[in-house]
Amino acid sequence: MSKSGIAVTPDCVDKFNELKLGKTIKYIIYKLSDDYKEIVVEDSSTDPEWENFQNKIVAAKSSYKGKEGKGPRYAVYDFQYELEGGEGTRNKIVFISWSPDEGTLVFPRMTYASSKEALKNALNGIGAEVQANNEDEIEYSTILKDISRGKR
Repeated sequence: MSKSGIAVTPDCVDKFNELKLGKTIKYIIYKLSDDYKEIVVEDSSTDPEWENFQNKIVAAKSSYKGKEGKGPRYAVYDFQYELEGGEGTRNKIVFISWSPDEGTLVFPRMTYASSKEALKNALNGIGAEVQANNEDEIEYSTILKDISRGKR
């Protein structure tokens, strides 16, 4: 359980293990349940197109007390990239915490921030972490540059 009292559902871990061990799932998007009591799987896909994944994350919405805003999300992406100098292909499981700076309601944003560690700790095998607060930070090229150099 997180500092915020939010629990991670077993399905979150099961789906992550399926991505990690089965290598058929490309990404998983997690969200807080509508009652803000647990972290649940919102979506998973075998689609290898980064742009489709990025569009889903950026379009996410959250609501609280009748108001709606941009939605923070957590995601895990099986990132595949080529090493410089033709040294081969690498895969890295990347944990992404998406929390837009603008247009996000305060309560969802704070609850996501205080619950992130609970999810990360439940998912064994994460190779890198990315905190993205604007669309530039969730561009394929930005993440590739950071994870291929071991920055994140």
